[in-house]
Formats: sequence, C-alpha cells, structure tokens
Amino acid sequence: MGRNNEKNIKAHNDKLHKAQDKAKSKKVARAEQLKAIVKKFKESNSNQ
Repeated sequence: MGRNNEKNIKAHNDKLHKAQDKAKSKKVARAEQLKAIVKKFKESNSNQ
C-alpha cells in the first residue's frame, strides 16, 4: 500500500482546508473587532 493513495490525499487536503478556513475566519473576526474599536474610539474623541 502506497502512502499517496486517494484516501490519504483527500484526508490530508480536508484537514488542511479546514485549518486554512479556521485561520481565515479568525483573521476576519479580528479585522471586524478592530473596526469596531476604531469606530468607538473616533466617536469618543469627537465628543470631547
């Protein structure tokens, strides 16, 4: 049995894509949080 059979390749790719999607969603969430913080900061500074 070879290491590079279809089942092993698919399992590896699924695991890889899941990890990439997870990292991408974390990055998007951080960007949204940063936008919210910046917006709140600008509002508080404009009120002073």
